[in-house]
Amino acid sequence: MVSFYLTREDIFHYAYAILHHPAYREKYALNLKREFPRIPFYDDFWQWATWGKQLMDLHLNYETAKPFGLKRVDQKDPKGFQNPSGLKPRLIARKETGDIEIDTHTRLSGIPPEAWDYRLGTYSALEWILERYKERAPKDPTIREKFNTYRFADYKEQVIELLQRVCTISVATMKIIEQMPK
Repeated sequence: MVSFYLTREDIFHYAYAILHHPAYREKYALNLKREFPRIPFYDDFWQWATWGKQLMDLHLNYETAKPFGLKRVDQKDPKGFQNPSGLKPRLIARKETGDIEIDTHTRLSGIPPEAWDYRLGTYSALEWILERYKERAPKDPTIREKFNTYRFADYKEQVIELLQRVCTISVATMKIIEQMPK
């Protein structure tokens, strides 16, 4: 006799997989904007719980994911020297070419199309990172002068590494999502 125990984690993993299912997101798109999600019960509970656990492991352990092998292109300053204070952050995603322009001198290329497909709300995960690390100047001059100490140049290398890891996570997430029934 085979026995199994249903745990809270199994239910959570099941729900996590359902919330990542493209058909569910499309069917309930308007409801998800206004209400709490309602989780349907599918016949193959354990398969969905397995997908949810795989997704959860990926998303919680993004800091230890292997960085994706993106090609970094550093353009030299036309005057022949690198001036870090002269770099202007761009943080622009170009999906059609598979590039991200980091700043006036650095670009990442070789981003696979499926990396753009994993979405967090209305943004791809990569676009979400870019949006969060953009420099913003407060409108109030006093606040801008005294409290606005964020400079993208101080975090550039960390952001590049994070983008590489998130690219790995996005591709792996899409591989799991593609296994789900249409």
